[in-house]
Amino acid sequence: METLPSDWLSLLILTFVLGMKHGFDADHLATIDGLTRYNARHQPRLARYCGTLFSLGHGAVVMAIALGVSALAGQWTVPEWFGVTGAVISIGFLVALGVLNLNAVLAAEPDALVQPVGLKGRLLGRLGRASHPALIALVGALFALSFDTLSQAAFFALTATQFGGWQHAVLLAGLFMLGMLLTDGINGLWIARLIARADQVALVASRVMGLVVSGVSLLVAAFGAAKLLSPAVDAWSEGKELVFGAGLVLVIALSFVLALHLTRRTRAV
Repeated sequence: METLPSDWLSLLILTFVLGMKHGFDADHLATIDGLTRYNARHQPRLARYCGTLFSLGHGAVVMAIALGVSALAGQWTVPEWFGVTGAVISIGFLVALGVLNLNAVLAAEPDALVQPVGLKGRLLGRLGRASHPALIALVGALFALSFDTLSQAAFFALTATQFGGWQHAVLLAGLFMLGMLLTDGINGLWIARLIARADQVALVASRVMGLVVSGVSLLVAAFGAAKLLSPAVDAWSEGKELVFGAGLVLVIALSFVLALHLTRRTRAV
C-alpha cells in the first residue's frame, strides 16, 4: 500500500496517477479485452465503450466505499496488519499475472493477436460475455469487490479525513475513477481498433503490450517485495510514490508508440 503524501495538492495528483495505473492492471486489460472482443461481433458500436463502462461501474463502488469509510473514520483506525496483508496479496497477484501474460506472448501463434490474461475474469462466468451497458458496468463493479481495491479506497478515505469531511474523500475517489476511466477507456478503444484491423499492426502491437504488461507486473511485484523485506528500500522509496506511479504510466503509454515504430520497421523490411 502506498504511503500517501500529507499536502492536499500532491495527494490529488497522486490519486489521479494511481487511478491511471490501476486502469492498466492486467486483470482490467484482460476483462475489457474479452468484453470488447465479444461485442465486436455483435454490437461494434458498444465494443468501443466497454472500457469506459467497466471503469464507471468500478469507480462507483470505490466512491461508495470511500464515502462509507470517511463516515466511520472517527470510530475506526486501520490495523497494522491491514496494509501488509494488502501488499502481500497484491504482490502474489502481480507475479501470477506477469507470468501468465509472458506465457501468453510466447505461446501465441505467429498470425494470432495476443490476448491479455487475467485471474478475476475467470470467475465471471456468463457476465464475461455481457452485451448490455448496465451489465458491463456491473462487471466493473464486481471487480472493485477485492481486498486490494477495498483497502486502497479505505486508505484514500482515511487520509482525506485529515483535510476535512466526507467531501474530500469523495473528491479523491472521483479523481481515482477519472484516472482509471482515462486508461481503461483508451484501452477499450484501442482493442476495438486492433480487432477491426487484424493486420501486422495489430499483431506487433498486441505482443509489445503483452510484454510490457508482463514486465511491469513483475517489476512492481519485485519492488513491493523489496519494500516489505528491506527497511532501507522502504525508507528510500518514501515520498517518491508520485514519481513511481507517473513513471509506470509513462512506460506503458510509450509502449503504444514503440508498437507503431516496430510496425513501420516490419513493413519496411
